[in-house]
Amino acid sequence: MQQAEKETAKPGPLASVLSIFNTTIGQKIITGLTGLGLVGFLVGHLAGNLTLFAGSEAFNSYAHKLESLGFILYAVELGLLAVFVFHIVFAISVTSHNKSARKSKYVDSRSAGKPSRKSISSQTMIYTGIILGLFTIIHVWMFKFGPGMAAGYHTDLHGLPARDLYRLVVEKFKNPWIMGSYSAVMLLLGVHVRHGFWSAFQSLGAYHPRYTPLIYTLGILIAVLFAIGFLALPVYIFFAPLTA
Repeated sequence: MQQAEKETAKPGPLASVLSIFNTTIGQKIITGLTGLGLVGFLVGHLAGNLTLFAGSEAFNSYAHKLESLGFILYAVELGLLAVFVFHIVFAISVTSHNKSARKSKYVDSRSAGKPSRKSISSQTMIYTGIILGLFTIIHVWMFKFGPGMAAGYHTDLHGLPARDLYRLVVEKFKNPWIMGSYSAVMLLLGVHVRHGFWSAFQSLGAYHPRYTPLIYTLGILIAVLFAIGFLALPVYIFFAPLTA
């Protein structure tokens, strides 16, 4: 006699892995992992940008070294783009889910301390994140895809022609509107990272009464260092007697 119902096929390994994208917990984990990945990128990006303080040769050498990586650089940039997209998409999805699940909005916007760590930083994550995303597009368009050697931004670097990215950066940051808007966004970066760093570990389940306060404090320290480090660059260039 035939069975009345067929046995439901079990999902394959790939389907099981992809199912994480459809769960709130999975989306939080992805948001946390990509967030930590972006923090790592910011550390490297800030370290490279700080060569601006050493002058045109040091900064142009750093930029030229990156460009000389060729295919490796393109692969890293595509990977970084994927991390950005995943982080933004799932962060918006998680925020939307949290808002729909919450019965009432917060009445008091002041910091709630432990254990929720509710603060202005935590409640504005989606807004600062959107601003940072738009800023990243403008920033990449202005510098990476900005005028190059064909437009006259060229220099001699150890006997070889190279793009004079230092000149472009100085010219842009001598503009008070660009310097001011860039500086304001860097402050928002600090606000975003302040909560985002700790929240990423929380999403990954790394909660412990002893270690969580340390992670939270480390997040504040990293946020301050990012804000000061990136903010120092446009302010220094704007006020220093530098020539492009």
